[in-house]
Amino acid sequence: MRLIDHGEGGDASVLRLVDAPVPEPGSGQVLIAVHYAGVNRPDVLQRSGSYPPPPDASPYLGLEVSGEIVRVGTGVMRWKAGDRVCALTPGGGYAEYCVVDAGHCLPVPHGLSMVQASALPETYFTVWTNLFQRGRLQAGESVLVHGGSSGIGLTAIQLAKAHGARVLTTVGNADKAQACRGLGADVAINYHDEDFVQVVARETGGKGVDVVLDMVGGDYIPRNIRCLALEGRLVQIAFLQGSRVELDAMPIMLRRLTFTGSTLRARSVQQKAELAASVESNVWPILESGRCLPVIHRVFPLAEARAAHELMESSRHIGKIILDVNGGKDEA
Repeated sequence: MRLIDHGEGGDASVLRLVDAPVPEPGSGQVLIAVHYAGVNRPDVLQRSGSYPPPPDASPYLGLEVSGEIVRVGTGVMRWKAGDRVCALTPGGGYAEYCVVDAGHCLPVPHGLSMVQASALPETYFTVWTNLFQRGRLQAGESVLVHGGSSGIGLTAIQLAKAHGARVLTTVGNADKAQACRGLGADVAINYHDEDFVQVVARETGGKGVDVVLDMVGGDYIPRNIRCLALEGRLVQIAFLQGSRVELDAMPIMLRRLTFTGSTLRARSVQQKAELAASVESNVWPILESGRCLPVIHRVFPLAEARAAHELMESSRHIGKIILDVNGGKDEA
């Protein structure tokens, strides 16, 4: 099979299309013939050497795929060869074949294409577990979503609105602001022009928001805390500007705030299977109703993974970046 190898790591130029043996599914696993693979920020971090995979994971890039199951391991009951699925992978998604735990596969939602399905697992799993399970966002509450035009951001905006929340978001330009408002954001803040702390105070009458979903970190962390209402929750999912910061923690105690966060890849097989089941129960019906669909910015051929990563790092995209692994044959 063909796959993308990043060698010893480095900038996007290290990505190479190489040949490798097709992996074999073990007990409780399935082998997927990959049609499309999502490109995510953790892939860029792994390639650059700052996000090593867990010891038992594939050393190759790619955390979400869509495709067709071609082989099942012992003990797999739900799936059979020929089933069309999308899946959260432990790595190795940038390849023509990928081994995945059976519990981390979900059926392609009715009405969605395989391209759309490949944009679901990493992003929708991340948003669901962080915004709703850890952040406990409820109808009638307000949320500040940083990086609103990213795949994570647009997903969070749509799911938050679908659950009856008021959504504020930060973006880097007017086009991104328009895209976010078009998908339901009530307020889009251009962080180059305005201080999001001041805008949040103004838009909430000084109360603050109930939840902040942040992937920036750095000096955003104390500013996020200033944005929170009484009993507010700050949910951290990445640290694009670093995880070390000088912080006055007194507001956490005085305003009974929660500062939490999580990663997805390091969770156990069972934990990710439980999350998949929760997403299927709570999010799949919304998708199948035609709401909260993934926004696809661009699809690149597998061989152009370098260009896909360069686009990701440029932050010029609005929505998801996808790799076409099988030449779009299933969409013909």
